[in-house]
Amino acid sequence: MGKNNLRNSFIRYCEQKKFEKNLNQVKIIELLDDFIKPKNFFFDLIFRKNKKLCFYLYGGVGVGKTMIFNHLYEQINIPKLRLHFNEFMIKFHDFRYQNKENSITSFVKKLKKNRLIYLDELQVTNIVDAMILGKLFDTIFQENILVLITSNTKIDDLYKDGLQREQFLPFISVIKKHSVQKELFIEEDYRVLTSKKLKTMFFPINEKTKFKINLLFRKLTKGKNCKKAEIDVKGRTFLIPQLFDGIAKFDFNKLCGTNLGAEDYLELSKICNFIVIENIPVFNDYNANQQKRFITLIDILYEKRIFLIVSMENSLEKIGSSQNLVEPFKRTLSRLHELTSPNTLF
Repeated sequence: MGKNNLRNSFIRYCEQKKFEKNLNQVKIIELLDDFIKPKNFFFDLIFRKNKKLCFYLYGGVGVGKTMIFNHLYEQINIPKLRLHFNEFMIKFHDFRYQNKENSITSFVKKLKKNRLIYLDELQVTNIVDAMILGKLFDTIFQENILVLITSNTKIDDLYKDGLQREQFLPFISVIKKHSVQKELFIEEDYRVLTSKKLKTMFFPINEKTKFKINLLFRKLTKGKNCKKAEIDVKGRTFLIPQLFDGIAKFDFNKLCGTNLGAEDYLELSKICNFIVIENIPVFNDYNANQQKRFITLIDILYEKRIFLIVSMENSLEKIGSSQNLVEPFKRTLSRLHELTSPNTLF
């Protein structure tokens, strides 16, 4: 697809969705077109040694990074794979568990059937991923696989202040060497602007807000079948005592205060289409682990379009954050705006 055609199709898409035309977004589309050329992908892969293999797009929450990459992804006709970064790493760790020897090489060879992989919302929060990513992506690039990455963080600031960050530096070196890195900057968060006054966030936590959230939950589940459900992930059992045709209610501590992670949340998203989360606390350095799980949870619920009702100790503006999670948490707050928007729910 030529630059003008890709550019024009993106503008038409924005018009159809009634999105404001933004010149910064259009410029990124044009750069992506240059990155993806020439049109003969398979021929190009042989002679691409001096070209970049990764387009790394970063920027604040709600600026349209995912929308832009989704549009490009739908326009190109090559073998391709699109995954949230959390899902990608789960697939890798599962494969590694089953294939002890040469796990990285074998995984990438299996991945190679896709000439392009698109990884949304790259964020590194644990030492296990940090230690392995350099070798994993070096192998991916050796196979001339094209990579699209979105993130809220520029490459040099990934895993900043993380445990044993020196073991993560090889990944930074590899990704910078092979990437076209661009920032998408837009002053306003479109997700917040398109939301009406939020009526599905309740705070502070008291008898009044508890009554309101229970009343709304009864309204949502009226006439629906109730059953017990159980999620089992690698020997971890998670019980849902009441599931009303895909609607469930949880206390925050049950979802984020126990030993659950991305795999559990992905399984949860398969059986739920609407979730109520009660008693979300104010975050600080003392409950950073719970906040980290909450960030992962909201990322997955957003990716899977699982809508929410929440009760919180304080408003989003005053909910606080661990010092090390301030930047990724901005994305979480914006996504909460959208996932709890009454414009989306009713």
